[in-house]
Amino acid sequence: MSTTGERFERAVSIMARLRGPGGCPWDREQTFDSIKPYTLEETYEILEAIDNRDWDELSGELGDLLLQVLFYAQMAHEEHTFSIDQVLDRLSQKLVDRHPHVFGDVKAETSSDVLRNWETLKAQEKKRRLEAGGGKGRNGKNETDSQSVLAGVSTAIPALLEAYKLSSRAAHVGFDWPNVDGLFEKLHEETQELQKELEQVPGPGAFRHVSGVAGARGQQLPQDLRARVEDEVGDLFFVLVNIARYLSLDPESALKKTNRKFKRRFQWIEDQLRASERGPEQSTMEELESLWQQAKQQERE
Repeated sequence: MSTTGERFERAVSIMARLRGPGGCPWDREQTFDSIKPYTLEETYEILEAIDNRDWDELSGELGDLLLQVLFYAQMAHEEHTFSIDQVLDRLSQKLVDRHPHVFGDVKAETSSDVLRNWETLKAQEKKRRLEAGGGKGRNGKNETDSQSVLAGVSTAIPALLEAYKLSSRAAHVGFDWPNVDGLFEKLHEETQELQKELEQVPGPGAFRHVSGVAGARGQQLPQDLRARVEDEVGDLFFVLVNIARYLSLDPESALKKTNRKFKRRFQWIEDQLRASERGPEQSTMEELESLWQQAKQQERE
């Protein structure tokens, strides 16, 4: 029986073979930029497998994500920048350094203690990087930017996750609501501000019969008003993300589940209408709402 190390070495050697002379033409053509979309896709497929509690599928998806790591490391090795060995060494060292309550003499009795220690350690690492880089951060930013508690939150990640990380970082230094009631008050405030902006929409009942994206089948918003409305909608999203964070929920996962729920119910409606050789577009809103309530009732039962 092969050891875990031997299995890992076999996967590394297979990747090297695919990229080497006589290997796979497609694999040999890939670059860091061409592989990026697959990395994101595999990550979302992992999340879906977890949500479905499909453990057999999850093991395969985790292997696909590991493939991305091996791919990047092999390409870096070919360019003489780093190798999979350095990736593993840095990971192991980071795990040890950031868990002094396990591998050292630091005390951490609760997960909150661990998180506080984690932030302190990351701040120390950031300081060392700044000193080594002459006051410049990873992306060449000046020292003031790099010392921010929000530094390191990537702008390339999905917006919900970025909002979650930004608010979490701020909360760790005390910038947070004292209780969840304050968040609901903020939600009400932001809702009112959005409604106030929508009162500026020219024409009576401009949105009453408009479906889909604003202006998709109706009146277009003036550019300055559209910008203000977009700003208020963004504020609403940010408050909702904070509510999820406050309740220790993942907003991305919560929205994904709601998306699937909506899809399931709407497709049930389509099935019912298809039996009478109709579609949603040939039905009244009252009919659709009645079927929607039936779909909800079916799920409860």
